[in-house]
Amino acid sequence: MTSQDLRSVHSAEAAAASASASASERILGAPTPAESLARLYVRPGFLLRRAHQISASLFEDTCREVGLTPAQYGALTVLQARPGLDQASLARALGFDKVTVLRVLRVLEARKLLVRSTTPDNRRSLHLALTEPGRALLADAQPLAERAYQRLMAPLSQNQRQQLTDLLELMTQGLEPEARAPLVRTGVADAGEEDDDEAGDEG
Repeated sequence: MTSQDLRSVHSAEAAAASASASASERILGAPTPAESLARLYVRPGFLLRRAHQISASLFEDTCREVGLTPAQYGALTVLQARPGLDQASLARALGFDKVTVLRVLRVLEARKLLVRSTTPDNRRSLHLALTEPGRALLADAQPLAERAYQRLMAPLSQNQRQQLTDLLELMTQGLEPEARAPLVRTGVADAGEEDDDEAGDEG
């Protein structure tokens, strides 16, 4: 038998083995390529990524006049509630890594929307605070951000919106130990207490 004949035999054996494996996979319930593609489009990770893309696009479109991204808006919102945070604390409050928070702060500082300063107790630690233009821009951005939120949630009923939020909170809190950048919510309890006090005063 020639070497060409041997190659032909080996090719035939490989094809037969591949066909046998494919048949076995079908018997075992392995998905076809079309089934795999259909599953891709309904996987939670795929849908969450797509929802995030749409959310960011809606936000940037709605907030175009103030020129803020969702990340920049988040940083301004945290610093309004918690002036004086250092860079690491701000990163944890937003669930950002060091590179992301540094990039966000550089843009905001270049636009003179925030300042960094030291304290007499620790001159090596830089603390962040909004400037007057930063507070004014955030005030302009807040109703626009709310409009973007309403556009994002428009396909859902009020009950569905609450269900979605509850499920996302349950998922993210349950998976928090797996996150590469930790999220430490800051000021949430205090804000709730302030709201309660204000409600009591109004009553």
